[in-house]
Amino acid sequence: MSNLMLIVIVLAVMAVAYQLGLTRSRKVARQQGQSLHSRPGYYGMLVALWCGIPALLVFLLWALLEPMVVRALVVSELPPDIAGLSSQQLDVVLRRLNDMASGFGVAGEVAPWEAAAAEHLDRLRRIGDLARLAVMASLLLVGLVWAWRRIAPQLRARNHVEQVVHLLLVLCSGVAILTTVGIVLSMLGEAMRFFSFVSPMDFFFGTQWNPRFSTVGHGEGDFGLLPLLWGTLMVSAIALAVAVPIGLMTAIYMAEYAPSWLRAVAKPIIEVLAGIPTIVYGVFALMVVGPFFHNVGDLIGVEIRATSALTAGVVMGIMIIPFVSSLSDDIITQVPQSLRDGSLGLGATRSETIRQVVLPAALPGIVGAFLLAASRAIGETMIVVLAAGNSPILHANPLEAVSTVTITIVNQLTGDTDFASPQSLVAFALGLTLFVITLALNVVALYIVRKYREQYD
Repeated sequence: MSNLMLIVIVLAVMAVAYQLGLTRSRKVARQQGQSLHSRPGYYGMLVALWCGIPALLVFLLWALLEPMVVRALVVSELPPDIAGLSSQQLDVVLRRLNDMASGFGVAGEVAPWEAAAAEHLDRLRRIGDLARLAVMASLLLVGLVWAWRRIAPQLRARNHVEQVVHLLLVLCSGVAILTTVGIVLSMLGEAMRFFSFVSPMDFFFGTQWNPRFSTVGHGEGDFGLLPLLWGTLMVSAIALAVAVPIGLMTAIYMAEYAPSWLRAVAKPIIEVLAGIPTIVYGVFALMVVGPFFHNVGDLIGVEIRATSALTAGVVMGIMIIPFVSSLSDDIITQVPQSLRDGSLGLGATRSETIRQVVLPAALPGIVGAFLLAASRAIGETMIVVLAAGNSPILHANPLEAVSTVTITIVNQLTGDTDFASPQSLVAFALGLTLFVITLALNVVALYIVRKYREQYD
């Protein structure tokens, strides 16, 4: 039985347990003539939790421990010369045995000990599946009967359910936090390995990016970050110059001027832009926007490259427009109507009310939306890979090609490069730099929103 089918069965049994608990709680209340401490739904939920949680915990533990136990039992049955191989060589042997046990064909002639080991492996797995099914079925039944029999009017079912939900929320939060910490520590560790090859001063303050690394771990050439950082900021600035005014004006119109029917139709249509994959924007920039700017440049006598910071920035700005307009619209509509009515009652026009009352009241949230949009622009990859030109040269002309941090990370990690080599380690240093920049922008956005947030009600 597959794991998915097993989970579906557990969820189905929990649904049945919920109904049984719900029915029994009402029946007990009627028979004893007492009011229940909690609503009947909490009793049903408590029975379902006691029925399903132990079985699901066993399922998780089994999934973690079974491979190690089966591996140890299989290795113990192998010939001594095979069992004494190194860990990596033993992994190759076990993968071959796994393919044989799973029924897949294997290359070469099958030795007698391999056939016996594969049969032993298959037998262990079948025994393990049956044992897991038996244990989980027993826990489901015992949990169901035990919780069902405990139902009484005095049972504080709501408190128990809320404790379980609280524990689940804490576990989810812990997983999210530990995942973030793990990502940061892994990037930091690999970046430190890179800085053992390259000086941090040369990396953070160098003005040339032309890295060449030898296979023995020595960095050669130029590896200054500034051209990449400047290219990233230039493309992001162009994107924000496109997205912020258009997005803000769209939000103001939608929140203050548009009739309800037009708002109900236009806002979802605008937000569709946010759902388009970024690779589509990149192809659009490469095939449509870039040639268009190049032709316009020929008409007016200005040399504009088809792949440039301008092309990537404009298309990225189009992509970010829904992000800015949606957040700003939500913030503007949260401004209390009483402020607008007071301003209009004092004789101000609608536009004066928007400039003098609504926008100042919503300004912290709007600034926070702008900074979050900037973080999105700095981290964008596919559009700049296709449309920016990949030229890591420090210049201030947006009509020329540039390279960004994200482009360089993609270039360093693609191909057959070993992930432990200096060519790959430089990507972790660049990623850590990008992470620090976006983290700083998000922290500033949150600080502004919290410090200047207005509490109206």
